Amino acid sequence: MKKNFAILFFSVMILSVPVLFAGDKAIDQETVESVKNALLEKYGDSQKFRIDRGVDQVAALWKEEDGCTTAFTDFCVQYFIGTPEALDANLKRLETNFEVLSGHFLKMMQDLMRPVQLELGEILPIDTIFAQYSPWAHLDEDFFTNKIAFIIRLNFPEYSLEEKTELGPKWSRKEWAHARAGGWFSSRVPADVIQKYSQFSAEAESYIANYNIFMGKLVDKDKKTYFPEDMKLITHWNLRDELKSQYADPKGLFKQKMIYEVMLHIVNQTIPETVINSSEYEWDPFANKIFSNGEEASFTPEPDTRYTRWLNIFKGVHAMDPYYSQLPTFIKRKFEAEREIPEADVEILFSEFCKSPQVKKVAKLIEKRLGRELKPWDIWYNGFKAGSSIPEEKLDRIVAERFPTVEAFQNNIEDILKKLGFSEEKARFLADRIQVDPSRGAGHAWGAEMKSEKALLRTRIPEDGMNYKGFSIALHELGHCVEQTFTLHGVDYYMLHGIPNAAFTEAFAYVLQDMDFDVLGIKIDDENQEHLVALENFWNSYEIMGVSLVDMKAWNWLYDHPEATPDQLKEAVIAIAKDVWNTYFADVFGVKDTPLLAIYSHMVYTPLYLPDYAIGHLIYFQIGRYLEGKNLGEEMERMCVAGNIVPQLWMINAVGSEISAKALLDAVDIALKHIK
Repeated sequence: MKKNFAILFFSVMILSVPVLFAGDKAIDQETVESVKNALLEKYGDSQKFRIDRGVDQVAALWKEEDGCTTAFTDFCVQYFIGTPEALDANLKRLETNFEVLSGHFLKMMQDLMRPVQLELGEILPIDTIFAQYSPWAHLDEDFFTNKIAFIIRLNFPEYSLEEKTELGPKWSRKEWAHARAGGWFSSRVPADVIQKYSQFSAEAESYIANYNIFMGKLVDKDKKTYFPEDMKLITHWNLRDELKSQYADPKGLFKQKMIYEVMLHIVNQTIPETVINSSEYEWDPFANKIFSNGEEASFTPEPDTRYTRWLNIFKGVHAMDPYYSQLPTFIKRKFEAEREIPEADVEILFSEFCKSPQVKKVAKLIEKRLGRELKPWDIWYNGFKAGSSIPEEKLDRIVAERFPTVEAFQNNIEDILKKLGFSEEKARFLADRIQVDPSRGAGHAWGAEMKSEKALLRTRIPEDGMNYKGFSIALHELGHCVEQTFTLHGVDYYMLHGIPNAAFTEAFAYVLQDMDFDVLGIKIDDENQEHLVALENFWNSYEIMGVSLVDMKAWNWLYDHPEATPDQLKEAVIAIAKDVWNTYFADVFGVKDTPLLAIYSHMVYTPLYLPDYAIGHLIYFQIGRYLEGKNLGEEMERMCVAGNIVPQLWMINAVGSEISAKALLDAVDIALKHIK
């Protein structure tokens, strides 16, 4: 996944749609109109739109401590930029300075978090405290105090999502850069509020990054083990991927059932606290009993820590709500300001997809291929993937031989990219700007914010070398890093660096991840490959859309119950997960009331990120079909350098059509005629 949460609130705080300080306005309307008239007289009607909106934007955020009405008037008259040439010069200076600020702040945060994120030895108590520090916490406050934020608010009009959607297709690249600048400093969130969220975020991340299950200690009722003694899997990523790998094993069904039981205990918080990140006890997840030296031992369940961390994240963002009058919830800011797709539209998209008639047809096909009725964990069926019948052990050996260490993967990035279709020159350019580190967690990617720094690819490599699951994740993260490098170095305006939202970087991550066999030199000759890809992406989309709906509904519940306790949140999430399952999955799987969809770790520490995966699957499929017969390297760069414009316009520029499920659903209909 893309590592976006560390800069999430910095970006939403200063790059959002119109949001005003919720307190009493310090500047009366008479003064506002007087200033507007003075500026209109000086600069003429050609500047009327900028004057009207700019003065209003400053007045909305001006406090008594910023100065009296005379100070407000003097500020606006002194700092309004009245000519296009001067405005362009100021934009360039802002771009330069904010690349310096955001680049160094991010670098500071990354370096301070290294001990808790990377496998660098023991985590000291002081490491956790340093990881909670946010260099950005005081930026907003400082720049309103020294008036830089007000200068930006005065001179760069801010546009609503509706305005950007309507006007954006007609804007030049420069006009887009001006519009993005206009979204900066749209609120005044106090530094202590931002810092508190940073603390909660770091605590939640550390909790998830160290949530491992020692699989060799899982036993059945006869105390028989099924997994390698040294296998340690992080939730939920590695548990899910290990479950998926068992489809290639004729005897893998029981192992899948065992992993499923582990997941349910995590969601329900009935998991013995002593088996989390510990190999001290054997654990029978079916009976939920632990053993020491063959004797049953007593235990205490995990004390709702999962939901405490989640609740703290909510408290952190909820404390910011009063400072956003027009987008007064994190949900609205996430969808309308950051994702730039309204929540209602996303929910309709997911609901209609999950209820599509293709779901039951594909489910029946999976049942035939498995030779049994579906089980709840078959939401992760991977039998459509090319080479899914190859035993995991064989793939592990191939990968471990190729990539025994982090350094080996680092040294192979250029070669990997060339195999994927990037030119030698471009592959070298990208490889030189990507740094691979050993991750404590499953892995993530963290793009740079200034051109002098590298994108960080964090991946988990065991002592005996990288395994296939790790390799698949590493390719996913490489897709993020390639996108992050292109959208920093190749975009013409720094204000436009990046992509419209995280769904787009997830789409590129899927594109590279899907080419893992090409990188490994494994040839799969199958005339139905195109149809299998459609079916695989469809089933993956169905699963992650259900998970995303749980995430979305849980956040709406939190806003309806802001005083909830961790136990109440737990019960609500379990109920929501069961309800979503019963609505969209129960008829398909023949099983009711499973809370499985609540297992994703993202819910705990990356708030409302999961819908980006689901939207990303649709974008990935559209991009993948467009790329057929084309060069990946050239096309990916072309798409990426469009930068941070609104999502639908980006898609039209990239593939000629808006984000839609139609292409995937149509492809599934065709695939079902060929795959039996």
